[in-house]
Amino acid sequence: MSEIAPPRTTDPRAFGRVAVLMGGTSAEREVSLDSGRNVLEALQSRGVDAHAVDGIPALVDALVHGKFDRVFNILHGNKGGGEDGVLQGLLEAFEVPYTGCGVLASALTMDKIRTKQVWLSAGLPTPRFVRLAPGADVRAAALQLGLPVFVKPSSEGSSVGVARVTDEAGIEEAIRVANAYGGEMLMEQMVVGDELTVGILGEVALPSIRIVPKGEWYDYNAKYIAEDTQYLCPGLDGADEDAIRALALAAFRAAGCTGWGRVDVMRDRAGGQLTLLEVNTAPGMTSHSLVPKAARQLGIGFEALCWRILEQTLPATGGEARA
Repeated sequence: MSEIAPPRTTDPRAFGRVAVLMGGTSAEREVSLDSGRNVLEALQSRGVDAHAVDGIPALVDALVHGKFDRVFNILHGNKGGGEDGVLQGLLEAFEVPYTGCGVLASALTMDKIRTKQVWLSAGLPTPRFVRLAPGADVRAAALQLGLPVFVKPSSEGSSVGVARVTDEAGIEEAIRVANAYGGEMLMEQMVVGDELTVGILGEVALPSIRIVPKGEWYDYNAKYIAEDTQYLCPGLDGADEDAIRALALAAFRAAGCTGWGRVDVMRDRAGGQLTLLEVNTAPGMTSHSLVPKAARQLGIGFEALCWRILEQTLPATGGEARA
């Protein structure tokens, strides 16, 4: 795998005045605030002139008045989160450099269904799935796809609004979740096996992490609250580890992603096949988050990781950065 390049600058003045964009109005607001506080503290500890900004309207007001030179985006989710391309288009219009993926990749990967369609067109593996339009027959779709399945919003993250259906009795819960959400849903065939994730930093896939929750599956509680979830890094060995990192990087690139992010992967317990679940273009940076855990395996601490992510907003050869 590629090596992590050395830092491009050691001078915090190279970044100018930085907005750490957090919070917002999405379903993932609290996670974003937690991530944002950590990023802000890390950047300030290294001398960066970084300031917290809560949500897109506050950022717009600051940009109109020329208060910031670049944005570290740690908003999560859509509808007021910063992962769906809306924020990215805004920053492109203001010609303000920002961390993470561009407009197209952000909009695409926020939509799990369309991301899977792109992967399939590129010959990349992903579990079988059905698109559920609002009002669709959830029961008929589940029986057609074959249990067990997950039912989840196509455009939410952090395990928000997910139903796990292992038998026909569980279909009623899936129907309730779908009706409560009201939008387009993804029904995905459940892979029985190991849940893994691979962080991406620039052109490098970080060591994989195998997630072992104490409960049956990796839900919101296991991600952000529980202290008994195990994270094994690297998650695989030898050729298997090389394969998952190569697959994750290919999936990231196929979706048009750049900068940094995280690709979630399942490994079938019976045959060992790897299948792609989704891409996260603004991964969490909380105490439970996975990209920092993987970076540490390569000797990159949290403060250095935040610095390297912010460095991606600098031009490659000096001069003023491009938005």
